[in-house]
Amino acid sequence: MPAARAPSAHTVADFDFDLPPELIAQHPAPERSGSRLLDATGAAAVDRVFRELPGLLDAGDLLVFNNTRVIKARLYGVKATGGAVEALVERVLPGTQEVWMHLRASKSPKPGSRVRFADAFDAEVLGRCGPDNGLFHLRLAGDPFTLLEAHGHVPLPPYIAHTDDADDVRRYQTVFAAEPGAVAAPTAALHFDAGVLAALAERGVGTAEVTLHVGAGTFQPVRVDHIADHKMHSEWCHVSPATAARIAATKAAGGRVLAVGTTTLRTLESAAVAARQAGLAALLQTGARETDIFITPGFEFQVADRLLTNFHLPRSTLMMLVSAFAGHERVMSLYRHAIAARYRFFSYGDAMLLQRETIPAPC
Repeated sequence: MPAARAPSAHTVADFDFDLPPELIAQHPAPERSGSRLLDATGAAAVDRVFRELPGLLDAGDLLVFNNTRVIKARLYGVKATGGAVEALVERVLPGTQEVWMHLRASKSPKPGSRVRFADAFDAEVLGRCGPDNGLFHLRLAGDPFTLLEAHGHVPLPPYIAHTDDADDVRRYQTVFAAEPGAVAAPTAALHFDAGVLAALAERGVGTAEVTLHVGAGTFQPVRVDHIADHKMHSEWCHVSPATAARIAATKAAGGRVLAVGTTTLRTLESAAVAARQAGLAALLQTGARETDIFITPGFEFQVADRLLTNFHLPRSTLMMLVSAFAGHERVMSLYRHAIAARYRFFSYGDAMLLQRETIPAPC
């Protein structure tokens, strides 16, 4: 068991930095694996290209991916009264025609009213739902996934200025996306292509998958000064027995577990927390669960040894997560390097490989 650390007393300002706007990537690199990779696994950071990643791993290491698939969650429509509506599906309720949505309109639609989306299908407003009743519960006139695929738009993040196009349909999606349900991409995995995956396999590096359906709350700003006062949004995730067994076998053999992206890291560590709370002998609790885990400096990591991640927004919960993983001073120094070296930031930007900070045991 890692040595315990004191709860974080950080404020949101501790995770702030000045980012030149021109470093916010508006489009992906021409080739997925042609993006840059800041290798921060050693004492000194090294500037690399992403396709070099397999050479930084050893046979017996294990990469864990998030296999969620981004749905075309953004919709435009009109209320029965004629007012315009912009919507973003937050969650499709399994086995139903119902969804939870963010709705933007001059006046909120009332329960029992109808909205027509894309001049193609209707939806009935059932009421408010979600945390603090901040979402709308609607029933669509058909299968949500089919309707969204036919009439929705790629839910590009708010800092990407262009409207979605055919290239976004292809590139704002991992090459191994399988389980539909996310409204934001697990962006660290966007850099992988067939060549990198083949090189990993040839090197003897294993792979496994989890699922976390990324919600729009991933872009929610932190509106408190002290991070302990922030409440995380909840997301659905799943860890299979096969993945749990792969992780256990990797660790037993002395291999390293590399979480591909913060969504994978949150899934794995929340499953480890759930296992401890349930008194299980296993490292991970398997199956599906909701997680609102908030990882901040002081968190005791149980699963991931390394983290592959993109560069995140200042003052965000993801800055707090990577600071918890690799050390606050270390991460802030790496971000200063990345800005000086003109790395590209956020969802369509470059990547960074982090080593978990070693916490000395108490004397």
